[in-house]
Amino acid sequence: MILKSSQIAHADSLSVKSLVHFVIELEKLFKRIGEYLLSGGETVSTAESVTAGFLQFSFSQMKDASQFFKGGMTAYTLEEKVNLLEVDPVEAQQYNCVSPHIAETMALQVGKVYKTDWSIGVTGYATPVEESEGKLFAYFAIAYQGKVVLSEKLDLHSRTKPINAQLYYSEFILGCFKLELDKHRENKK
Repeated sequence: MILKSSQIAHADSLSVKSLVHFVIELEKLFKRIGEYLLSGGETVSTAESVTAGFLQFSFSQMKDASQFFKGGMTAYTLEEKVNLLEVDPVEAQQYNCVSPHIAETMALQVGKVYKTDWSIGVTGYATPVEESEGKLFAYFAIAYQGKVVLSEKLDLHSRTKPINAQLYYSEFILGCFKLELDKHRENKK
């Protein structure tokens, strides 16, 4: 099938429109998260593996981020997860550093390191590999004041491009974080 230049332009404009919509929605999400953390005087930190800093980047884009985002780390290797985040080395070896418990440990430990109210940990696969049985998935956990409040698994289609997988994981986790903030606000009332 041969596409005419007008069809290609239309496909490109749809991609641009989708991207613009995505950015607008992401900005709304950033604004809500930032406003909530600022109004509550609460802080957040992240420990990332599969998202490779996308969560840290996202928090840095929020207005007045330095008042609530204390920092984060990207611990990509088993050694760094063990050394920096106190992940159990036997469990890390057994599960290739990808399990719900490891994500939870990452969230809890980064919260301790940065002394934050909220903390997020994420580990998983952005490319299909033998250890993941050719599948793409990630585990993430959100903790509040030293207790895990949400721990979930995300599955993606195995043909998802790595950067799209990382962006999707990040956006989904931020959306879940906003929902946890909303729940927390309701419980305070």
